[in-house]
Amino acid sequence: MLDRFISMRVFVQAATHGSLSAAGRVMDMSPAMATKHMDALEARLGVKLLHRTTRKLTLTDAGTEFLESCRSILQELDEAEAEVSVQRTEAVGRLRMNLPHSFGTRFIAPLLPEFSRRYPGIDVEVGLSDAQHDLIREGWDLGVRIGHLADSSLKARRLGNCQLYVCASPDYLARHGRPRRVADLAEHNCLGYTLSPLQGKGPWAFGRQGDIKVPVHGNLTANNGDALLAAAVGGQGIIYQPDFIVDRAIAKGELVSLELDQPLVELGGLYVMFPPDRRLPAKVRLMIDFLVEQFVGSPAG
Repeated sequence: MLDRFISMRVFVQAATHGSLSAAGRVMDMSPAMATKHMDALEARLGVKLLHRTTRKLTLTDAGTEFLESCRSILQELDEAEAEVSVQRTEAVGRLRMNLPHSFGTRFIAPLLPEFSRRYPGIDVEVGLSDAQHDLIREGWDLGVRIGHLADSSLKARRLGNCQLYVCASPDYLARHGRPRRVADLAEHNCLGYTLSPLQGKGPWAFGRQGDIKVPVHGNLTANNGDALLAAAVGGQGIIYQPDFIVDRAIAKGELVSLELDQPLVELGGLYVMFPPDRRLPAKVRLMIDFLVEQFVGSPAG
């Protein structure tokens, strides 16, 4: 089946230059192929667009009307292709980023003014959520993910490492005692992160591979690490959270990192994820490179 847009271009060139032979020359195709496209177009529409003789070519009434529509459609198509082509080579357009809520707020949002200064033609849209999202299906250009990567059609570049800590406030430990073994956690108020199977409402996982399960209970669960952080700093209970959530509170003495008899789960890395397109738009490539520049080798990375 012949491409209908090429057939439309043949028709426009034939009407403009007065013959199918001339249209073929302009479009670098044989007169026979130009005629084949014209015949296919008329057959598809079910109307005659051109009166053709050996001497000249004239438009029918239907052809005159269709000519203007073709010119408008092809112009819009050319403009759309040019716009997409520009976005592949130039730093322009809207960039949609999906980020973990706390990490994105603390570590990525402060970087965006510098990115905007470097690339003023790129508009950034940030979606903050700790839930896992399908980047391709939901139309995100890229996302940041934390932990061990599941099998995925997405590509990834590593930005850094993440480490888990078990923490409580000095006030909580003064009132309830300090756990020394993972088994001791069963006697404490453990605040669970509902989006993780490692430190959620059920048993908490320990050991490098998470193969040691410890039953815990607590009077608060949340789907956001900052909510749990605030509760722990306030003395409500013990939390099991990554370094980017608890580092500042530990440094300020608001939380104490607990040494237990079993190693903590290895959370994994910090990654920027993006579609497996060899010809990524410039806006996506630039943001990926920018994040790698900012994180790799930095204290946050």
